[in-house]
Amino acid sequence: MQTPAQPNDTDAESTAVVLRCISRLSPLERLQADSRLSDRGRRLALAAIRNRHPDADETEIRLRYSELAYRQTLATHVRSWLKEREGQHA
Repeated sequence: MQTPAQPNDTDAESTAVVLRCISRLSPLERLQADSRLSDRGRRLALAAIRNRHPDADETEIRLRYSELAYRQTLATHVRSWLKEREGQHA
């Protein structure tokens, strides 16, 4: 297993403690922990977008999130697809 880089905001001793704790986790426990952290990060990002764009509907909020998480290109394609879809249902 490759040793991760030392974080800028954490001293070496604290990093060593965290790495020892992580190394004691089973692969499933690591996956679960990663999933929880990813979910928290996603929820925080969505909350920040809602705060910055209080008049945005849920679709717009999720599109703005996709710009952050998956880059502008995906959001642009999804916006185009949604406009086409709306035109077909009008």
